[in-house]
Amino acid sequence: MTDLSKYRNIGIFAHVDAGKTTTTERILKLTGKIHKTGEVHDGAATTDFMEQEQERGITIQSAATTCFWDDHRFNIIDTPGHVDFTVEVYRSLKVLDGGIGVFCGSGGVEPQSETNWRYANESEVSRIIFVNKLDRLGADFFRVIEQIKKVLGAKPLVMTVPIGREDDFVGVVDVLTKKAYVWDDSGQPENYEVKDVPAELVDDVDTYHEQLIETAVEQDDDLMMAYMEGEEPSTEDIKRCIRKGTINLDFFPTYCGSAFKNKGIQLVLDAVVDYLPNPTEVDPQPLTDEEGNETGEHAIVDVEEPLRALAFKIMDDRFGALTFIRVYSGKMAKGVTVLNSYTGKTERIGRMVEMHADERNELESAQAGDIIAVVGMKNVQTGHTLCDPNNPCTLEPMIFPDPVISIAVKPKDKGGSEKMGVALGKMVAEDPSFCVESDEESGDTILKGMGELHLDIKVDILKRTYGVELEVGKPQVAYRETITQPVEDSYTHKKQSGGSGQYGKIDYRIKPNEPGTGYTFNSTVVGGNVPKEFFPAIEKGFRLMMEEGPLAGFPMLDVDVELYDGAYHAVDSSAVAFELAARGAYRQTMPKAGPQLIEPIMKVDVFTPEDHVGDVIGDLNRRRGMIKDQEPGTTGVRIKADVPLAEMFGYIGHLRTITSGRGQFSMEFSHYLPCPAQVAEEVIAAEKEKKAAKNK
Repeated sequence: MTDLSKYRNIGIFAHVDAGKTTTTERILKLTGKIHKTGEVHDGAATTDFMEQEQERGITIQSAATTCFWDDHRFNIIDTPGHVDFTVEVYRSLKVLDGGIGVFCGSGGVEPQSETNWRYANESEVSRIIFVNKLDRLGADFFRVIEQIKKVLGAKPLVMTVPIGREDDFVGVVDVLTKKAYVWDDSGQPENYEVKDVPAELVDDVDTYHEQLIETAVEQDDDLMMAYMEGEEPSTEDIKRCIRKGTINLDFFPTYCGSAFKNKGIQLVLDAVVDYLPNPTEVDPQPLTDEEGNETGEHAIVDVEEPLRALAFKIMDDRFGALTFIRVYSGKMAKGVTVLNSYTGKTERIGRMVEMHADERNELESAQAGDIIAVVGMKNVQTGHTLCDPNNPCTLEPMIFPDPVISIAVKPKDKGGSEKMGVALGKMVAEDPSFCVESDEESGDTILKGMGELHLDIKVDILKRTYGVELEVGKPQVAYRETITQPVEDSYTHKKQSGGSGQYGKIDYRIKPNEPGTGYTFNSTVVGGNVPKEFFPAIEKGFRLMMEEGPLAGFPMLDVDVELYDGAYHAVDSSAVAFELAARGAYRQTMPKAGPQLIEPIMKVDVFTPEDHVGDVIGDLNRRRGMIKDQEPGTTGVRIKADVPLAEMFGYIGHLRTITSGRGQFSMEFSHYLPCPAQVAEEVIAAEKEKKAAKNK
């Protein structure tokens, strides 16, 4: 049996372009997993193996690989940085025990690093920080440290200090041991010397060393008392305390270097071994019942426990469907039968493989702590739990965001329909934030996703991987509807047509809900005027009707329905009668409750050189944007704003024009807000026209 204390399941995450994939490449080179380092800008990186990734120089899907350092086994996942693919980061963090947050030395804490950091906080993943690209113009390690404190509200624990800046960056000082690591110009990671701390850095290193020890000994009362009495703790004791604080998320050991120039990576690998938790040191995953409520039990990471594993990603490649699985407890071997607790069906484990990006090594068995892939599973989807048939259980499932943008597509030739259907089925299984619907009247297929780039890549994959040429319509915004006034009303459903009839009377109040709460239903009926067994039918009737609002047929959000009275008939009342009463009540009352169209507002983060700030702000104002914040940096200004999604289509092209190609932006969904009257009128009129055209 392998020793779980030697396992590290880690993810590398950051803002787009901070150097995650390059860092992963360097780690693989150092650990002997690859012999030639691939560069992202040449399209040759190991973990960016999709054509689209190689062309665009971005990571689209998380890639898994395994390597060894200092007799420890690392299962590494390189995640995307672009906001449209956050779902990949989220599901990767869900199954990891630790992470490396990579920040750009000149860009600092960028928008997507904030989102990923927030996800990691929610998943309670221990992290170390690596400030990369210190050889770049404008790179400043200490400014990034301040940003991490201010923007992320995190406590970085400085473990290394850079020697030299920008072009003169040659190495780092290890604050704990007070040793300088200096690399030569060959670019080879192993060509370094360990020297004394350069004279100009001695005072700084002493200060950081003292801070390091003071922060570390706070984790151990006895050591702290001894330290206050003047006793210097041993390096082993300090490391033990840093490990404890890192696992408790009290602070984050922070390193610096340049992945591209191969400087400083070894110390990061040592830190993964020294400070990030092994699978047994992480709070075990909670188990849930069929409704998704926690049962109080946990999947303890132990080889002797019954099998519990989570499918966290599905990928289709040239060998067939691959299901990525994190094994939490027990063992999994070739040929055994496992239960999928979501579907209640059993599946036989066929081929098991250990992944290295898109290459694979066959395995006979896996155990608690492993991240592996299984070939050819039929009915397993992302978030499903696989377990021992004699010990059924469900691991806490994953929750994915709703898409905010959609496009209509249809194949250019008739033969493409069937191919497109098969391809889309595979793509939806791979990416839970990507949805497909069909518009029955127009015959178009509607693709829904997290942003323009997300859908752009999907159309590209359909064309290249599956050979389906598409005609693509204009992007559509996911509008919603809500109400603005409370209404008290009553509705009676009566039907008599020979034999037993239908009868249900409900008295109810409908009122606007807090933004973001969705639809809620509660009952305050007393005295049994409406029997309890009919409440679920009434709730269901309202819920199903919420999918189509009274103004333009968009789904309703943030509505509270309270059932306070009603009446029933001993013979004619039934669940169906009360469900129909609720549907009729919805149609009767919603138009009276001040219905209103609401639109998705995006949190937009624009970076622009200083001389174009006025143009960018003026343009955002024209797009109905609300400017929230401006932050000057060394190479330009970051402008934060809330802007309606409807105004942001094609923004990147426009931004490049007004900033001479130097502007960048990212955006993610923030919340819904009421549409201005003029916009609402246009949208409602367009929807009515569509419906009229369909009904002809």
